[in-house]
Amino acid sequence: MLRIKLLACLLVMLTQANAQQPTIKILESGKKISIRGLSIVNDNIIWASGSGGSVARSINGGNTFTWMKVPGYEKTDFRDIEAFDANTAIIMGITEPAVILKTKDGGLNWKKVFVDTTKGAFLDAMDFADENHGMVIGDPLSKSCYIVTTSTKGDSWLIMDASLGNTKPFADMKEGEAFFASSGTNIKMLDLSFSHAVFASGGKKSGLFFNGHRDSLPIMQGKQSTGANSIAVYKNKKGVIVGGDFTKDTISNNNCVLVSFQKDNVKMSFPKTPPHGYRSCVIYLDEKKLLTCGTSGIDVSKDGGISWQLMSKESFHVCQKAKKGKAVFLAGGNGRIAKLIYP
Repeated sequence: MLRIKLLACLLVMLTQANAQQPTIKILESGKKISIRGLSIVNDNIIWASGSGGSVARSINGGNTFTWMKVPGYEKTDFRDIEAFDANTAIIMGITEPAVILKTKDGGLNWKKVFVDTTKGAFLDAMDFADENHGMVIGDPLSKSCYIVTTSTKGDSWLIMDASLGNTKPFADMKEGEAFFASSGTNIKMLDLSFSHAVFASGGKKSGLFFNGHRDSLPIMQGKQSTGANSIAVYKNKKGVIVGGDFTKDTISNNNCVLVSFQKDNVKMSFPKTPPHGYRSCVIYLDEKKLLTCGTSGIDVSKDGGISWQLMSKESFHVCQKAKKGKAVFLAGGNGRIAKLIYP
């Protein structure tokens, strides 16, 4: 009898533990596009962008989406998007040409606000500190980080280049080092100053660029498919970096680094239990809770990234939380958009 009661109590505890885990609700699927750009304005307004010149928008919390092809850019891969309201959004086309477009009427019309036709120009990720100040990083055309900035709400952009009289306080990149355009989240602006940004690289070498310095990242590297893919920062004091090898996406060794930002340097450490495979995006839900996703699954952490628990083996490229709200959405291949459902 005692054994039966103990088993019953254990079953109840396991049931309650599982019930406390969030789940994934698929909202959109079946379109032959890959979504890597995702911006959540609030609990109702969602924008996404991806391959085939595709952009999606919802103004009712994901109940329905309006899909559009950007005229003249039907073959462009829009790997990142930044949205400010139901009408205003900026999308980033990665290459041939490297281009940035802006809409002010909900996607009915798009204006070209930046273009670089230089051979090899490749844009990777975009971040905004506020509605006025934004920054885009791209693969190096020489050894230097390729940086484009705006202080005009994205209406005009400027390449940061010493030859043009701009300050360029960023360290050079190593041979074989570049940035991934996997989720648009490997750059974070820490304030309105363009010199105070942090971004993480990958490839044959993987580094963390912060405060004008480059520090080597103790993350998987050595091949073009390895390295850091995403960085999440909490109140400019600490952060989590994820990545791995997207060609071997179930390997969990050296795929996550915890960072603490000091005045002039960065301290790094490893989680006790890393995410369960390659991860292309990571976000803070609050100071202790984090979510990370990749092609081999989704992990959650409840202790600031020290330990990770596999939540699902569903494949996603990017996850984002509402800027003003609590809603969390994910997006990935096959036109999939999903919502994180809390218990």
